[in-house]
Amino acid sequence: MPTNSAAWLSAPYADLTVGDAPYTAASAGELVIRNRAVAVNPLDDVKQSTGDLMYSWLPHPAILGEDVAGEVVDVGPGVTGFAVGDRVIAYAVGMEKNRNHAAEGGFQLFTVVRADLASPIPDDLAFESAVVLPLAVSTAASALFQADQLGLRHPTTHPRGDAPRDWVVVWGGSTSVGSNAIQLAVAAGYSVLTTASPQNHDRMRELGAQHVVDYRSPSAVREIVSLLQGHRLAGVFAIGTGSAEPSVAIAAALGCKRVVLASPSVSMSILPRRPRAWLSLARFGALMAYRMGLLQLRGLRHGIRARFVWGSSLMNNEVGPMLWSEFLPRALAEGSYTPTPRAEIVGSGLASIQPALDALRRGASATKYVVTL
Repeated sequence: MPTNSAAWLSAPYADLTVGDAPYTAASAGELVIRNRAVAVNPLDDVKQSTGDLMYSWLPHPAILGEDVAGEVVDVGPGVTGFAVGDRVIAYAVGMEKNRNHAAEGGFQLFTVVRADLASPIPDDLAFESAVVLPLAVSTAASALFQADQLGLRHPTTHPRGDAPRDWVVVWGGSTSVGSNAIQLAVAAGYSVLTTASPQNHDRMRELGAQHVVDYRSPSAVREIVSLLQGHRLAGVFAIGTGSAEPSVAIAAALGCKRVVLASPSVSMSILPRRPRAWLSLARFGALMAYRMGLLQLRGLRHGIRARFVWGSSLMNNEVGPMLWSEFLPRALAEGSYTPTPRAEIVGSGLASIQPALDALRRGASATKYVVTL
């Protein structure tokens, strides 16, 4: 058996520490990947920083991490389309309920992944560039294409005709999820209007957005409504703290009935990373309930359905195989899909994952922090 190591979250609020980890062979429908790059996500920070407030089902010690890239070293029974030695990216779901949490966590040398949440990558695509994709593209696809979310038609790598297009608004286009949502919506035949800070506007257009508005502008909602007046708005995707309220306002002004939320109205980063911060937790909960209550009331007045999206939900519906087995492998092979956002390598080795999480907690713009292994 190969020797495995992991970056363990040994207890609530603790720093990650590197230690031995069991090696688990692939079962039916699974692959084992020897990770060459991993990326950190806000979900990892939330679990580390809030104790059992989130992912209460995840025991300690725990192995966090969702984004992995590397080589296949084991192929489970019944798996087709993959072979030992293949270069792949995968969405590691060890933090989800009813999973083998240790074996399927991303922050280790060898990770067990579901074969239906993995995609081959071309030889000229570096692991550290590709690893930015898995959680972000899965969350974006779940939001855009699931029937209980925006319910848009599915993307294709083949160009569509010049027929008039419906519009999708992506509030927060420079985020990891937003930059993937732009590309997926365009590939599905929609025109996209997004928001971003001015320094990211050109990048948003490169990804396919037709209009880009500065989200910090006091007139951002009015600008968006003016640009889309007279056009059919298929849906609004709200990403980032503070995105929900303007997104619902846009939908209400344009008669759109579906808004998907990727972020709460109050950032969990305001919570101190320490145990027994009961007062801070109480304030956070009260503010969250107040803000979300107002938002839902406004939505109800306009017949708007505003729902949160959970990236792993595509494991249980047709969006998962559409994205991971059909669209993504072809799009990456053809070069028609850009791994985004930009990868910033924080360091090499499992011990560098904690500094990457620390950098994420301080903030990132149009960047995903990556560690090479």
